[in-house]
Amino acid sequence: MSAAGGGGAGTPKTLPSSGPRSLRDMPHPLAASSSEEAAGDLTPSPELQLPRSLADKDLSLPNGTPVDTSSPASSSSLLNRLQLDDDLDGEMRDLFVTVDDPKKHVCTMETYITYRVMTKTTRAEFDLPEYSMRRRYQDFDWLRNKLEESQPTHLIPPLPEKFVVKGVVDRFSEEFVETRRKALDKFLKRIADHPVLSFNEHFHVFLTAKDLNAYKKQGMALLSKMGESVKYVTGTYKLRSRPVEFAAIGDYLDTFSLKLGTIDRIAQRIIKEEVEYLVELREYGPVYSTWSGLEKELSEPLEGVSACIGNCSTALEELSEDMTEDFLPVLREYILYSESMKNVLKKRDQVQAEYEAKLEVVALRREDRPKVPTEVEKCQDRVECFNADFKADMDRWQNNKRQDFRQLLMGMADKNIQYYEKCLTAWESIIPLLQDKSETK
Repeated sequence: MSAAGGGGAGTPKTLPSSGPRSLRDMPHPLAASSSEEAAGDLTPSPELQLPRSLADKDLSLPNGTPVDTSSPASSSSLLNRLQLDDDLDGEMRDLFVTVDDPKKHVCTMETYITYRVMTKTTRAEFDLPEYSMRRRYQDFDWLRNKLEESQPTHLIPPLPEKFVVKGVVDRFSEEFVETRRKALDKFLKRIADHPVLSFNEHFHVFLTAKDLNAYKKQGMALLSKMGESVKYVTGTYKLRSRPVEFAAIGDYLDTFSLKLGTIDRIAQRIIKEEVEYLVELREYGPVYSTWSGLEKELSEPLEGVSACIGNCSTALEELSEDMTEDFLPVLREYILYSESMKNVLKKRDQVQAEYEAKLEVVALRREDRPKVPTEVEKCQDRVECFNADFKADMDRWQNNKRQDFRQLLMGMADKNIQYYEKCLTAWESIIPLLQDKSETK
């Protein structure tokens, strides 16, 4: 908050990045004050300028980790490598959330799916150690909107699209529901693991309230003071230019989402072609079986070829399903994630633009009024808060991305190895049959 009072003529103090503490214990510069602080005798400091401590930062972005190029002893060892890094902070966690057990509800006016949200915790603000609530998609959407309102400086994890999932037509099919369940489960887990979002009052209500509709009807009544301050980032101020560090982040996010979008489109085309190839294989195999009825001497080898093609078809079907259910959703999640990050970056820019405008007004009045207004200090605090929270969330996002994509790509490599091993085994199985026929001639 501002340094009004006994602080004298010092520069507005900066705000450190949010740590793993309850919001009730954390002052926040975006929280609207219940009573306006009186303006102190503050003189403008030479350090009063645009957000500081940017030039000495490392501008390079953590885009990945060194890759071990040594070949694994077997395909299964690819995934085994990942186990060492899983749940390293599991012992430090005190809040666990899972989404499971989807159920279809058919009513007179609508049909919808609900999911069971299971919560286990040791936190003091929870009345019980365990909760089990049923929630539908629109409840998750309500939670995300409330988090964006009340935590404007933080990156809110994305939700899966409500209506469109590419390649899926029936939104009540098992495949669609399971894909959405996984996405909703990941959404809540990311919030539960966040040192600030996990303490949000709306998240607490979502996990514990038996009747969530009662809270939805209250509208603005539950908005925290910090949430009300979102009005500060909706002005019409225009930013001159982003600081170098945040400009680099913006460029990275643009390139990242562009590359992922390209990979997503190509991957979908590959899967489509695999499905078309699968249809051809299923027609191709039985032809050899029919042919075998006309060729007594070649009957056994031809039946072997038919069985081989059938095994290859099954293997290809499994590979296509794995790509559709495991690979594509992660790509789409991170495309949405990058868009969410861009939105937070725009909010940060707007707060900085507001600060620049107020600073210009102070500079013009410096001769007549050599004091720094409290509102300018508060505005600088908001800039510092956005910078600290955004960079902390960016680092957390980069760590999650690195882990998720390493697991995703290794899993994809493992699935492809299994596919080709199955095809190799199937084709090798008919070689003895062909050799036997050659030796008898």
